[in-house]
Amino acid sequence: MNFRDLEYLVAVSETLHFGQAAQRCFVSQPTLSGQIHKLEEELGATLFERTNRSVHITAIGQKIVGHARQILEQAEVIRSLGSDQNDLLTGPLRIGAIHTLSPYLVPLFMLELQQQHPELSLELTEATTDQLIAKLRDHQLDGALLATSPPADDLKEIQLFKEPFWLAHPRDHHFYNQDEVSLADLKDEKVLLLSEEHCLSEQIISACKIDSRDSANPLPRLNASSLETLVQLVGMGLGITLVPALSVHGGRLATDKVILREVSIPQAIRQVRLVYRQTFPRQPALGALSEIISAVLPNTVRQIQS
Repeated sequence: MNFRDLEYLVAVSETLHFGQAAQRCFVSQPTLSGQIHKLEEELGATLFERTNRSVHITAIGQKIVGHARQILEQAEVIRSLGSDQNDLLTGPLRIGAIHTLSPYLVPLFMLELQQQHPELSLELTEATTDQLIAKLRDHQLDGALLATSPPADDLKEIQLFKEPFWLAHPRDHHFYNQDEVSLADLKDEKVLLLSEEHCLSEQIISACKIDSRDSANPLPRLNASSLETLVQLVGMGLGITLVPALSVHGGRLATDKVILREVSIPQAIRQVRLVYRQTFPRQPALGALSEIISAVLPNTVRQIQS
């Protein structure tokens, strides 16, 4: 068993296709298949179930792949120790972000990141909070931009900023004539929420205390997976909603039929952080990334002073 065998193993586990894995590893398919077969013989275990149409990883294969990723990551650290470490943001950096943050935050810092560190290869993944945490623990990501605290001691965080929620209501809504909108004003309103897998919905419910309604009139949970869709539904007069402040920056959610405005609800806010494994060896790189993010934030969010 060698590092190359482990790279082949991880590639097949991620593509579930021997041909694609071989292309990714710059070897022929027979070479890769042969090495995987030798690895299975050496371990005395079947790592992949193969048919003419599909490839599936076995339960023991999943466990071994997890350890393989850790070994390859630590091998990269050993290689880096012998190289120039003056610039910590070199090579690939795999960052995940939740759907309600990525489209609005990443464009703000990407250009600055490329200008300061042109040799950095940022690999971005968008997914739900649970999916990103699972990828962090499985060593598929180096860090994740989340709006919830890490759930266990194996993960740490760099706090970045606090992001208020803004109100989105139809232009012809009675809120149009109010100078301020408070928590009490939301009591009898139909507040539209994203589907359940998005943590933003639970944050809005908790912050605005709007989950105690009569069960006969529950909050409308939609299958919408984006804030853009949700705001379009608001424009159709189906209700109101709350959106993170960054989504409003630059007119990303602007539409003629919807008013986007601040609200007088101090607790209507979420805290964004960069979460990573305690054992991740390039933590200074994540610190440098967080500094760049903090430098480009608009004044609609509140930076957290370290």
